[in-house]
Amino acid sequence: MWQKHKGSEEYPKELGSDRDFYIDQVPKFIMACGDLVKILLTTKVTRYLDLWKLDGSYVFQKGKIHKVPSSPNEALSTPLVGFFEKGRLANFVRYMIAYEESDPNTHKGYNLKTMTTRELYAKYNLSPSTCTFIGHCMALHTDDTYLDKPALQTVDACKLSMYSVDRYGTSPFLYPHYGLSGLPEGFSRLAAIHNGVFMLDTNIDELLTDENGSVYGVRSGDGYARAKCIVGDPSYFPPEKKKVVGKVIRTICILDHPLPNTGNAESCQVIIPASEVGRHNDIYVAVLSAGHHVASQGRWIAIASTEVENDGFSEVQPAIQLMQPIMERFDNISETYAPTNNPKADNCFISTSYDATSHFETAVKDILQLYESISGKPFDLNINADSTTDEDEY
Repeated sequence: MWQKHKGSEEYPKELGSDRDFYIDQVPKFIMACGDLVKILLTTKVTRYLDLWKLDGSYVFQKGKIHKVPSSPNEALSTPLVGFFEKGRLANFVRYMIAYEESDPNTHKGYNLKTMTTRELYAKYNLSPSTCTFIGHCMALHTDDTYLDKPALQTVDACKLSMYSVDRYGTSPFLYPHYGLSGLPEGFSRLAAIHNGVFMLDTNIDELLTDENGSVYGVRSGDGYARAKCIVGDPSYFPPEKKKVVGKVIRTICILDHPLPNTGNAESCQVIIPASEVGRHNDIYVAVLSAGHHVASQGRWIAIASTEVENDGFSEVQPAIQLMQPIMERFDNISETYAPTNNPKADNCFISTSYDATSHFETAVKDILQLYESISGKPFDLNINADSTTDEDEY
């Protein structure tokens, strides 16, 4: 990474041993009760992973970082909402917890498939700041367009977040020891069991097509591989099969201190809602340290990311101000892509690029859609994370 961003092999010794750093270029946290965990459990990849909880989830509001409540006592004492507002928020949370789509008795007469989130908030007389907290920190929506979409989406997302917090008690997120490289490593071991071949740092030089334009394999150097279909990230495919849909800025900073007002947390997520800083898209900050074996002792890795709206690197400045002083900083802006091809015609199943969010929720939805397109049936997620064996426990 030092060579990529700094153009030099020289490494500052004051940062600590370079062997202690495992810095993900696209950091993503894993929702404890989310679909990715269910996929990992179903495929048994968890036997090769060591997942560990984050110390907390935080939100930037009114110029200061605040902890997202993870217990009833924290909810009563949090400064995120006023005294009278806490009662209204409590009533709304109780409604969401009780709500079951299959049981009309829990609906209180609301059809959440047709009622918008904005209308549901109004039923509980929630203030704009409380709505921002619910929509962006609990439901993890990336912008405010969700307000005019069916409320069921927000309620389901909030329930997932609350269940995930309840599972570990500090935050809804998990992260692998030694970084996200543990995910492909786990799948590579699983692939080896089934006679699969896993190749690192290998370019695809050519897509092999028949006379009808259907892809039947790939060429890398002098080697060839054939398959019934090709699945991959947009970076592996030519321009005619994808389109640019935006840009994402990611700024990696190495610190010698935790973020302020996080209780010296070794790991956490901070969401800076767009409305707090005059933007359309939220800013995400992922913080990791030696607790997850991704940095040397006494060093923190803080990565800010957001969708580019105007002029690039200055758009993460609200996050950068929270990190000061910074020992080292690495900036990167990358284009994001969406597929434009017809997979039924060319056998290429292409994902969308990773977005700016600091979690896997949006990426997993995309992967599940790809699975259904390839197999013709949805992936079976009916697995109870609490029913795992010792072999599968994470």
